[in-house]
This record gives sequence, C-alpha cells and structure tokens, in this order.
Amino acid sequence: MNDRTKITLRPAIGSDAAAIATMMRASLNAFDWMPVLHTPEEDLFFIRDIVLPRQQVTVAEAGSEIVGFIAVGGEWVEQLYLGPAWTGQGIGSRLLVDATATLPVGKLHCFQANIGARRFYDRHGFRAEAFGDGSTNEEGLPDILYVRRR
Repeated sequence: MNDRTKITLRPAIGSDAAAIATMMRASLNAFDWMPVLHTPEEDLFFIRDIVLPRQQVTVAEAGSEIVGFIAVGGEWVEQLYLGPAWTGQGIGSRLLVDATATLPVGKLHCFQANIGARRFYDRHGFRAEAFGDGSTNEEGLPDILYVRRR
C-alpha cells in the first residue's frame, strides 16, 4: 500500500458477498496449515446466506476493492480477514476497534497455529481463556478462546 491508498470502512451490503468470499478464501489459502474444506460456491453461500444476514459486517475498501472484513454477532467476533497483500498495515486494527468499541465483552476463537493473529489479539487486549483440541471446529485444528473485558 502506498500513502495515497485510502482505506475506508463501511457496512457491508448484499452485493459485496462475492468479493468478501473471494478475499476470505485468498486469506485462508495463505496459511499452509489450513485445510481447504469448502468450494468457492460454498464460501459464497456462507457469506451471502449466513454471515451477511445474521451478523454486523464491516468491509475495508481500498478504492473499490474489498481488502478486509469483520463480522460481529452479539459479543462474538465471528470473522476477521484481510487480503494477504493487506496485512500489517493497520487495517485489521481499524476494523476490530471500530466493530468492538461498544462491546463490554468481546470473544473470538483463533487457531493456535495462527501466530500472527494471536499476537494481534494480544496487542488489542484479548486474553487467552481456553485452549481447544480442535474437536469443536470443522477444521479439526487446535484453537484458543480469546476474551476481552472492558
């Protein structure tokens, strides 16, 4: 990103579903430890028919390109993804702070293997409260329950 690239945050709309799903898959594919469990069509269904209607979704845009998104349901951060070329630039921080500013308690799950995300959530005041063996997520990967209390 150069300094002239302005990142804007806005509420997601239905027509964003395909771009969000494509960006989410690119983000997941960047991890060699992440199993590929879903087709692009299933990713689109998940975003269009589950995430967008049931959660508060905010996208980060660079120009007209969606480069990240966060989805919050109640006190849970359900999804937070950035396109692989857009990490480390403060976009995830903006999304997280904006989406959770009014939550007295914020919770999320993070894979134990995702060291960068773990450091990110630690920096934002989330604390590891439970470690799972992977039996409760579809990927079958060990995870962590993070909680932040205000």
